[in-house]
Amino acid sequence: MKQQAKEDAVVERIGRRLGFVKNRTLALGLDDDAALWAPRRGHEVVLTCDWFLEGSHFLRGKHPPDAVGWKCLARAVSDIAAMGGAPKCFLLSLALPAELTGKWLDKFLGGLRRASRALGCEPAGGDTTRRNEVLINLAIIGEVRAGRAILRSGANAGDSIFVSGTLGEADLGLRGLRKGHGLSQASSPALQKHLFPEPRLALGHWLAERRLATAMMDLSDGLSTDLPRLCAASHIGARIELHSLPISSRVPVVEARKLALHGGDDYELLFTVSARNVSKLPKSFHGLPLTRVGTTTRSKTILLETDRGTEPLRPGGWDPFR
Repeated sequence: MKQQAKEDAVVERIGRRLGFVKNRTLALGLDDDAALWAPRRGHEVVLTCDWFLEGSHFLRGKHPPDAVGWKCLARAVSDIAAMGGAPKCFLLSLALPAELTGKWLDKFLGGLRRASRALGCEPAGGDTTRRNEVLINLAIIGEVRAGRAILRSGANAGDSIFVSGTLGEADLGLRGLRKGHGLSQASSPALQKHLFPEPRLALGHWLAERRLATAMMDLSDGLSTDLPRLCAASHIGARIELHSLPISSRVPVVEARKLALHGGDDYELLFTVSARNVSKLPKSFHGLPLTRVGTTTRSKTILLETDRGTEPLRPGGWDPFR
């Protein structure tokens, strides 16, 4: 019998550990050169992809492999949530050293499988190769009801700016992890949010179905970095109220506000709501706080209102080229 190629063995291991199951909308998956998928009638396709790189996005010696598996899919799916869509399937491109194709790979796939099932996003195929460091790329296919996708470009001057959840806690969790504080998942919600983020799919879908948000995106790089992107797409400016930010109670207020402005990895939703619809928005959605943090303006500047007055809000979040 011809010996199985080592790459084929890795691919077989991935398929077995992930438990590939054909989605009702997935006509052909791992069994062939490419997958076949079609959206439901009356829906549009939503496409996105995301890198998750050792050294840039996770540290092999600090981040548990199951958390790497969960987070690489969750952060990619967050882009689908930001348009009010639903994820359906994903393609995994994975490069890793030969010494990680055993226990590390199994734990990574365990976290990825849990995320896949929790988020309703089935594996559809992908590619593998060998490299000295771990490189992960996820391509996500989703769908949204035709005409209901929420874009970055729909905000108007005078809209209220909202965010979901608490800002800055994921960055706080990362700081603790890097310092080696030994924070456990059970005792540290900040570390839990960093390791196992939850894309706000239900909230995004609810806002889209009720046409409440005029524009929306997810907060992956920090409010001070992501807000200008939404404003640029909508050709508007914004005024953010520092005292209104939903901040962590685990650190002093001054530090918590800096984390809320510039901390990345939250994967909360940033969205705008017209004046006529603000009253229709609850203070929380299924226990998730929804907080008004500012207003959009005709001026294309991004300003921060503090106790000392108003000042420009300069991007201070994650930038891979900085």
